[in-house]
Parts: sequence; C-alpha cells; structure tokens
Amino acid sequence: MRTRSPNEPRARVAWGTTLVLIAVTALLGAVPGTAAAAPAAPPVPVLSWAPCADDQGDGFQCATALVPLDYRRPAGPTIPLAVTRKPAADPAHRTGVLLLHPGGPGNSGVDFARDSYEALPASLRDGFDVVGYDMRGVRRSGQVECWNDQEYGAAVDSARGVPGPGALHTAIRQGLDFANACARRAGDLVPYIGTGSNAKDIDLLRQALGEETLTFYGRSFGSYVGTVYAAQFPRRVRAMALDGAYDPRRYADVPYAYDGAQFTALDSAVGRFLDWCAQNATACGFGDGEPRQAFEDLKRSLDADPVITASGRPATGYTLAYRLMFNINSGQEVWPYLGEGLRAAQAHQASWLLSPPSPASFDFLNVNLAVECADRVYPPGRALLGALVGAHVASAPLLGPAIGLGPPTYDHNHATTCAQWQADRPSRFEGSYRAAGAAPILVLGTTGDPDTPYQDAVALAGTLDSGRLLTFRAEGHTGYNRSACVSALVNAYLSTLALPARGTVCADETPPGSPARRATGFEADETRDVIPVLR
Repeated sequence: MRTRSPNEPRARVAWGTTLVLIAVTALLGAVPGTAAAAPAAPPVPVLSWAPCADDQGDGFQCATALVPLDYRRPAGPTIPLAVTRKPAADPAHRTGVLLLHPGGPGNSGVDFARDSYEALPASLRDGFDVVGYDMRGVRRSGQVECWNDQEYGAAVDSARGVPGPGALHTAIRQGLDFANACARRAGDLVPYIGTGSNAKDIDLLRQALGEETLTFYGRSFGSYVGTVYAAQFPRRVRAMALDGAYDPRRYADVPYAYDGAQFTALDSAVGRFLDWCAQNATACGFGDGEPRQAFEDLKRSLDADPVITASGRPATGYTLAYRLMFNINSGQEVWPYLGEGLRAAQAHQASWLLSPPSPASFDFLNVNLAVECADRVYPPGRALLGALVGAHVASAPLLGPAIGLGPPTYDHNHATTCAQWQADRPSRFEGSYRAAGAAPILVLGTTGDPDTPYQDAVALAGTLDSGRLLTFRAEGHTGYNRSACVSALVNAYLSTLALPARGTVCADETPPGSPARRATGFEADETRDVIPVLR
C-alpha cells in the first residue's frame, strides 16, 4: 500500500516516593492541556448529491464534504469526507436527519448506514433521512496507513496464543515501531483524526444538511463520538442513543485503568461461555466437560503446530484468541456456534475461528490504533508501561497473554503504542463531558458486555447532565436490535422523544440455540459493523 495524503478519498526523590508518584500518575492519567481560544467558524460544506459510485439500487445518494484538516486553521487545508443519505420514505411526515455512527474506530459509516437501513423500523425510515459518513482517516475519507500489509501480516503471523519469555519486551518494541511508522508514513494526517475534530465534522455536516438539530444513534466507539458531539454542541441534540457506551473520562484521561477493565470484561465473558460449555457439554461440543483446560491445551497445540489456511498463512493460538475476542461480542445466541468452531480448531480443520487478520483487517486496525492514540494520553515511562501491561495480562488469563502481549491491534492492547506515541494531539477533546443544556440522552449498557463494560454505561449516564440509563441484562456487545424490549424503547425515543422509565431493565436475550438453525454470515467481523436484524 502507498501512503495516502489527507486530501485523497482514502530533584532527587526516595524510591518509595517515586513508586507512590507512579501509582498516582497511573491512576489519574495525564493532565489535560489548556484549551485554546475558539477560532473563526469554518465554512459550511456544499453537498452535491449524486448516485453512489457503487450504486446498488438501494436509493442511497452520495456526496463529499470538504472540512478543515486542522480546526485551528478553519480556512486552511481541507480533508474530504464521504457522506451518504437515503431520504425519508414519508416526506410529508419527515422529522429530520438520523445520523448512524458505527463502532471501531475504523469501521465505515457509509457502509454502516447502507447495510443497516433495512434493520431500522418503518417509523425511523419513514420519518428521517438516514445519513452516514466515513470519519476522517477511514476508508473513503483518507485511509490511515501506519504498518503496511506485509508488516502487519508478519507481526500477527508470528504472534502466539501462549507467549513465551521476552514477549512483553517484544510487544513494547512493536508498539514503538508502529508509533514511529505512523509518524513517518501518516504524520500529515494522524494528529488530526481525534474525536474532537470528528465531532466538529458532524456539526458541519448538520449545517450542510440544513438541520437545526440532529438525531443520533452511535454504537460502541460511536457512543464516544456522540458524547463528544453533545459536549461541544449540546443545543444541537434532538435525540441521542449511545449503545455500548464508553466512560469518557476514563477512556481519554485514565487510559491504563480503562484498559484494565476491558481486559477483565473480555476474559470474564469468555469464562462465562466456557462455564456454559462445562454445564452443557452436548450443546457446546467442546472440552468434554473441562473446556477451560481444553482451551489452554488448544492454544498451545496451535502454537506448536499451526493450521495452514487456504491463503498459505498460519493460524496459531493467537489467531484463535484474536477471533474469539470479536465473536464473543455476539452473545449467548452464538455460544453453540463458538463451541463448534473450537471443536473444528481442535481437529486442526478449517474454521472461521482460525482466520488470520486480512488486509481489510489491517486497514481497520491502523485506524483503530491511530484514532485512539490521538484521543488518549497515557502517563509516560516505559517502566510504568511494562508494569501495567503485565498486570493487565495477569488479570485476564484466558485471552490476556495473547492479546496484551501480541502486536498492536485492537482496543485492549493500545498502551504499547499510545504510551510511545510521537504525534501531537490537536484534535483530542479535552473539555467537560456533561453536555449541559442538551436534550435527554439515552445511554444503553449490556451487563455482560465483553468490549465496553456495563459500568461504563452507568458512568456515562451519571456524567451527562441529561443522561438516562437503559440496561440490557445479557451477554454480548451493545443491545439495540438484539432485544425486542430494548429496540422498542429506543425506537420510541428516537421517533417521539419518549424516554424509558428510570431504572428500566430489559432481559430478553436470545438464549443459546442450535448452530444448524442459525442464519449464515452472523459471525463478527472487525472490518464491518452493522445493526443486526431483530429476530
């Protein structure tokens, strides 16, 4: 791959005191900088709608919005953002614009809107123009590349499910290499892809669309984008549903603590699945009643004797851990399917759980790392980095060693790169997250969420002046369209602004079923986000 420019679519102190200071720094995180005076307002983009280049006959239109690369220079260089919309099906009763924001960071918002449209109820399709966009640095809006395909492929192919001695040193070295590669290959873009600037982009899109306010649904990382948008533009929120929510202060300002909670949530979710396998040996089909030991044995077996995939690449214990990290997000419904995949891996047969990250995955992971490093400030110091990454790994024995001591990839192991980040962070948001003056904001939290722990949603609902928490008692990541109860409440709120009663809990998760009855193509893919069809 080549590097794309942003204008292309694509005193001396006692040792004991030092330890105390290190601990306090790790707990509190870095001190945010002082915000600069607000610059002049940037020009509003002009959207020239036309059929999309890959017109699928779905009624979506596409346009390009030119927005400032650096909001400190609103009249300076611009970056093009790819935007898509489908007009309201019932123009006579149109309410406004519904902006759908995917997770990631790294997923395409254009694809998210188009692929999720049919999963929306008629009330939303009739009453709203459904809009999506590729945020800066993603796909059609100037794809970030730090490591190329060959470098990423070599790193993940050499990773192991049970890392050996020296793995922590290797992980820290790889993190620095990735940070240096970002500065070298994408240094003209990565300072400007943080969520503070992304939220400003959204408000320019609002103005370009001719709307006074926005209706917004954001899932996973999209919930942080929505939070920052509401914090910066509270009076522009008509309705906002934040699903699989982040605790914004811990995410941005206390990142080591945030990462530790993510490791724990992920390992706990995998543990609950394996415990189900122990109690339901026939339905799971993996482990012969001792699935935890079988899982450890499987990782070691694949490390020692990798499965060579159709692409010629090896699938190791790391590959298994990487795929399980994403697929555990689908909840109890897919537990039998996970058991089936583990059983195939045990037999060294081809399995979707033994699918190495692809070039499309590398595109996603490049952005995932770069955006989060632009957003988050880790306390400096390699000794602190090593100590806390080691602690996180030890707290999560099922997947922690593979993910935490592996190469730079997804959320949980960003510390090794972001603590050694070379770029400035002018696009990072550093203000209050209260969103004072905003309309009521609905926060969705799933109690067994492996990716964004439920406590994050509780924290966000308490942080927002107008936050209202809706709880989904279930396994899996996010709740909308995985629960009829959650979906009905979210749809009513987005359409009519009617909020669920305080303390509402939905508990209608689909239980484990038979793999033979499942729809095909359900397994989680880190390169594609989509609102599931409610079944």
